[in-house]
Amino acid sequence: MPRKICISVIGSGNSDGTLNPQIAKVANEVGREIAERGAVLICGGLGGVMAEAAKGAKEKGGLTIGIIPGEDPDSANPYIDISMPTGLGFARNVLVAYSGDAVIAVSGRLGTLSEISFALIRKKPVIGIKTWDLDQLPAGRHSYGEECGNGIIKCENAKEAVDTAFTLIRNKAIFRNGSN
Repeated sequence: MPRKICISVIGSGNSDGTLNPQIAKVANEVGREIAERGAVLICGGLGGVMAEAAKGAKEKGGLTIGIIPGEDPDSANPYIDISMPTGLGFARNVLVAYSGDAVIAVSGRLGTLSEISFALIRKKPVIGIKTWDLDQLPAGRHSYGEECGNGIIKCENAKEAVDTAFTLIRNKAIFRNGSN
């Protein structure tokens, strides 16, 4: 049986409990799109974009994994199937970024920026919806052969973002395996 595709979804945790309704809708749609394609959604497991994306995935019967910054597995949002407490605080962002075959960033603040950076260092495709601009990065190519411009492949909506992630993941598999 082939390995399941895993996509990390990152974005603002919004510790104050508020999330822009438009961002919440996009995050939920990203989760739904991931689940509809049979992929696993990985996130930081807490609130904000993480909870909305996981909720969307669960609404479509998807599997969700939360990589939790603290030590209590019960601190995960209610839409997480597998809670992985790390006790690492923000250092868990490395695990979130490295665990996905691709990373989709929805909005976000400094924690999201760190995850984007770790993913780019690891040459993971990073797809962004209403997220950071990294204009100071030199234009280049991902290991996927895709032009990456400023490092983040910008998309306008959830479907486009997930389609892009799957295309890049499949292209990488074809390149790695030398087959069509």
